[in-house]
Amino acid sequence: MEFSAHNIISRITESDQYYIINLLSGEADIISQDIVDSIKSGKALSEPGMIEKGYVVDPAAEAALFRQRYLDFIDNRETDEVQLFFVPGYQCNFNCSYCYQDDYQNIARPVSEEVVDGFFNYVDLQFKDRKKYLTLFGGEPLLPGEGYREFFEQFIERANERNLDIAIVTNAYNLEEYIPILEKARIREIQVTLDGVGEAHDRRRPLRNGTATFGKIVSGIDAALKADFPVNLRMVLDKENVNELQTLAHFAIDRQWTASPLFKTQLGRNYELHHCQRDADRLYTRIGLYEDIYGLIKKDPAILEFHRPSFSISRFLFDEGELPDPLFDSCPGTKTEWAFDYSGKIYSCTATVGKEGEELGTFYPHINLLEDVIAEWESRDVLAIPECRSCNLRLACGGGCGSVARNQKGSILKPDCRPVQELVSLGLANYFREELADNQKDKN
Repeated sequence: MEFSAHNIISRITESDQYYIINLLSGEADIISQDIVDSIKSGKALSEPGMIEKGYVVDPAAEAALFRQRYLDFIDNRETDEVQLFFVPGYQCNFNCSYCYQDDYQNIARPVSEEVVDGFFNYVDLQFKDRKKYLTLFGGEPLLPGEGYREFFEQFIERANERNLDIAIVTNAYNLEEYIPILEKARIREIQVTLDGVGEAHDRRRPLRNGTATFGKIVSGIDAALKADFPVNLRMVLDKENVNELQTLAHFAIDRQWTASPLFKTQLGRNYELHHCQRDADRLYTRIGLYEDIYGLIKKDPAILEFHRPSFSISRFLFDEGELPDPLFDSCPGTKTEWAFDYSGKIYSCTATVGKEGEELGTFYPHINLLEDVIAEWESRDVLAIPECRSCNLRLACGGGCGSVARNQKGSILKPDCRPVQELVSLGLANYFREELADNQKDKN
């Protein structure tokens, strides 16, 4: 018998207590310094419960369990819903300070009816037997003008013929004006970005002519919720606006957005995706961002009414009372996500769509697939990435993002490592604060 290769052990933030987690066996416990010392010395092999919980294992039996859980993961993914992104153009009416598409070449005109029909014909052919929904992405998909409205009407009509839901990723400047058209569609959700309140947002996300956008976006969110459309409010964070998280949280609470079951939030990290940022010094590391978020929540717990960070697997453990399934692959590209654009090209995901050299083929005017490149994307998981094969964090990390791995390390079969131990330490301290305090009292 020996210690499991999948044990994750670390000290909980601002505590003298530790956690041990094993995603393969599905077990998690808070343990003391004494137990940690016993584990390090090898004496814990005989500790009560260590075998029963899968922290101590027969290596051959663990390998068999790993293979079975991996096959279950692959089988389940084959039936998962697929998200199909369509980009009608990369043109945008905003001049965001951190836009990664600002150097993309694009013809500023509505997408042709022939391309739209080509896209839906491809969906009918390639995804006939899969659960799926569509997401309009950009650039900005909700631009003003009759030609853009006509495209939207056509796209909705084709989706409705197939009973497909539509999600929209929009800056929401023209959202309110589009509500009558959207009411004809099966709207899954509308994702909108606010980077703060008032001038703090406007400084980062103005119109191209410098005009403020915050007020119109807020009106658009109000109109969408009033029309019973689910709204996913995203905030992109870096060192410039991180303190706006508290301000935006209270704004959303006061406006009663957070009281709506149709409202949810997500936090995005501003990071270098394709080319250098205008001010790279303001970028966070992943753990640096969440350390500051943890501190903001500790200072003002009301933030949790607006957004509850996942801190890797911590929030799931707190909400569900159990660990999530092992994550053998965290990159959805070509598995549960594909992207297509107005030029007829096919890409793996939103991180690669529109980027020259990242094409996986075409759907229009002819279907032409780069099978070898697609096969490499489809193969990417923690077994295909050499560095992941012996990493005890792999079932929580899943190998990270393939596009980031390629940008930073030259290959999608390289890892985009996540600071799992540190994130879980922060998350357990955040969500299990009362339990940790009770444990400390019992210890004293």
